[in-house]
Amino acid sequence: MKYRKYRLKREECENLFGYITPYKPELKMREYDVFRGYYCGLCKSMGRNYSQLSRLGLNYDLAFLGIVLSSLEEEPDRFAREGCISNPLKKKPVALENRALEYTADLSMALIHHKLRDDWRDEKSFKSLFADIPFALAFRKSAFKHPEKHRAIAESLERLSALESESCKVVDEAADTFGKLMEAIATPEYIEDEGVKRALGFMGYNLGRWIYILDAFEDMENDLKENSYNPLLLQYEYSEDETLEEFKSRIVERVEFSLTFTLDNVSKSLEVLELYRNREIVENIVYMGMRFKMERILGKKGDEKS
Repeated sequence: MKYRKYRLKREECENLFGYITPYKPELKMREYDVFRGYYCGLCKSMGRNYSQLSRLGLNYDLAFLGIVLSSLEEEPDRFAREGCISNPLKKKPVALENRALEYTADLSMALIHHKLRDDWRDEKSFKSLFADIPFALAFRKSAFKHPEKHRAIAESLERLSALESESCKVVDEAADTFGKLMEAIATPEYIEDEGVKRALGFMGYNLGRWIYILDAFEDMENDLKENSYNPLLLQYEYSEDETLEEFKSRIVERVEFSLTFTLDNVSKSLEVLELYRNREIVENIVYMGMRFKMERILGKKGDEKS
């Protein structure tokens, strides 16, 4: 599965995590600029607080978390027109750092480092070992700032690794473990309101569960080729007597039901969160972007880009 296979190139990192994206056709141009502003703001926060190379770990899924957490702050976010390391001459809106983006940048370092180390340990992947170099020092700094979060991430990944070793056949059990990892990430220590914490935790848990199951469905072909662990293939007893397309057709309705139920839970958590801004963008991502992505991967949409 992709979550066990980090790659070095930035665009590949984005694909790795890039399930939580907006549905661009239904976003106003101003809203899309704001979305990109937070995305670029997170990227710059990673570079500022860690290193320029650490920005290779930027991904859409944690950018979404950065937007949600930023929108919970009563004080308005500030934007500036700045260039980018990939295109320094073109100025564009960039969200200036706030504690939400700083926290998201911190946890990005933790998540990526843990996974790269996991790949090196499990697969002896020199590519992962090399890719981890810019994240090693960043990880220590992040761990010093968020020891409990790092402990929770490490425990979840260790549990996932054990489930893979046992060839766990219950996709819900593996997805639950990744959900708990995302639940920990989605609840910053600085948030004191218990109701907000519960809503964020519920949102994070269901985001993780949704990402894991969708990732498993999308990666079935590669996992078969590489003889890698995939709980969907095991739970629904894939057999060489059927083609992969026949297998997908056999299980797709049940997978879609599970994903839709989980996505509805994400929506419920958002409904109780008091967002002071950006609700249109967040709802676009959850109600349309994620649903579009899900339907495309399940084969119920064409190749139209969101």
